[in-house]
Amino acid sequence: MSVSDLDPVPAVALLARPGAARERLREALAHADVQIVLEDDPITLEPQALQDARPQFVVIALEAAIEDALERLEPALSAPGLTLVFDEAELAARRDGWEAQRWGRHLAAKLHGHQQVLPPGAEDEPALQLEPGRPSTPPPVPKEAALQPHLEQARSWADDVPADGLYSPPAHLHEPIALEQALAALQPVLAETATPADAAAAPPPVPAAPPTAFTDHTAWSLVDEASDAPAEPRAAATVAAPEPAFDTEHLSLVDLDAAAPAGSRAGALLVLAGIGGPDALRRLLAALPSGLAVPVLVHMRLDGGRYGNLVKQMARVSPLPVQLAEAGQRATAGEVHVLADDIGVHAAADGLYFQTEAQGISIAALSAEHSALVLLSGADLAHVGPALDLAAAGAWVAGQVGEGCYDPAAATAVVAAGMVAGEPQELAQVIAARWGLDDDGDAA
Repeated sequence: MSVSDLDPVPAVALLARPGAARERLREALAHADVQIVLEDDPITLEPQALQDARPQFVVIALEAAIEDALERLEPALSAPGLTLVFDEAELAARRDGWEAQRWGRHLAAKLHGHQQVLPPGAEDEPALQLEPGRPSTPPPVPKEAALQPHLEQARSWADDVPADGLYSPPAHLHEPIALEQALAALQPVLAETATPADAAAAPPPVPAAPPTAFTDHTAWSLVDEASDAPAEPRAAATVAAPEPAFDTEHLSLVDLDAAAPAGSRAGALLVLAGIGGPDALRRLLAALPSGLAVPVLVHMRLDGGRYGNLVKQMARVSPLPVQLAEAGQRATAGEVHVLADDIGVHAAADGLYFQTEAQGISIAALSAEHSALVLLSGADLAHVGPALDLAAAGAWVAGQVGEGCYDPAAATAVVAAGMVAGEPQELAQVIAARWGLDDDGDAA
C-alpha cells in the first residue's frame, strides 16, 4: 500500500504559460497521483476562476512575463489553507531524465505531506529500528565457578614447582606465615652465604630506635643518607618576578570594543539557497521581524541572473525592505539585500560593504560572534566547510529540513554536523528570538 492510498488525493492548480515548462510540470503532476482541478495561463486567468476551482495547492512556473499577473491574482493566492509551490520556468523546461524524476518525487512528497522521496522499490528495504534503553546484558558467570578449574589445576602442579634454594622455611613454620617471620628466617641463610668482602662492605648494624607513639618523618632527608656530615641548609635562590602592570583605573568596555579589529562587529544573517530556494526563502523572510538587528544577505543561484524579479517576489511577503545589492553600498541592519553572482562583501570598521567579487559571497568575511547562517534548499555544497568553520568560531548555523527541501545536500550536511535543523519559518522564529531587536534595543 502506498502513501497516496492512505491520504485523499490533493487538488492542484497549475499556473504556467503554454510551453515546455508547462508540459514538464503537467507530467510531474500526472506521476504525483494528484487531481489537477485547473490548468491555465496566469496572464488570462481571472481570480474568481481560481477561487471556484478550490485547489489545495497552486504550482506556479515563475518567469518575468507573469509578474503583473501574480499581483492581480494576489487576493486568490492569499486564501487561507492554500499552499503555493514555485518553480523557475526556465529550469522546468530544461529538466529531463533522472533530474526530472527526482524533482517529481520531491514534488509528490510535498503535495502528499510525506518524506518518501526514494525511487520505487527503495521503500521495501529493511530499516534499522532503534529502541530506547540499554541492550540486555547476559547473566554474569559466578566468580567461584569461573576460577575453580584454574585453582584445581594450580593445586595439582604445586608439588612439581622447583623450590627456591636461597630460602627454605623452618620446619616449625607452616604456610601461611607473616612477612616479619619470613625475613627473620632468611637472616641466617644470608649470613652463611655472605663472602668476606661482603662482610667488610656490610655497614654496621643500626641500633633500633626506641619505641615511640609516632615516627618523626620531618627529619627524613636524602642529603643525610648520602653524606656523613649534616648538610647546611641552603636558602633557595628566588628571583622576584615583576608584577603585571594592569591599569585597572582606566579599564573600560568601550575602550576594549574600540580596540577591536576593523569589521569585528560586521555581523549579518546570510541565507544561501538554490534549486527549490524561492519557496523556502519566501517562508523564511515572511516570518522575520521588521526590527531585525542585523542585515539579511541573500545569495541564491538563478539561471539567467533575474535577481530583479526575485527582489519583487520577496518584497511582497517580507516585512523587511528588500533591495538588490550594489557594489560600494553598505549593508543596512533590518533590510534584505539580494546578492548577484558577482557581488561579495568585505568588512570595514563600520560594518559590511558590497564589492564586485568574481568568486561571489565570502562567508569568512562575516563576524562569527554577531552572525547567523542559514542553508536552504539548493545551497552549494562548497559552502558547507566555510559554514562549519564560522560555526566553530561562534556563529549560529542552521539547515533546512522537511518536505519542501528539494535539494537538501548542503543543508543536511550542516545538520549532520550538529547544527540547528528546521523548516524555514521555524528557523525564522529562532532568529527573531536571538536578533529580533533594532539598534535601539526596542522589541520587534
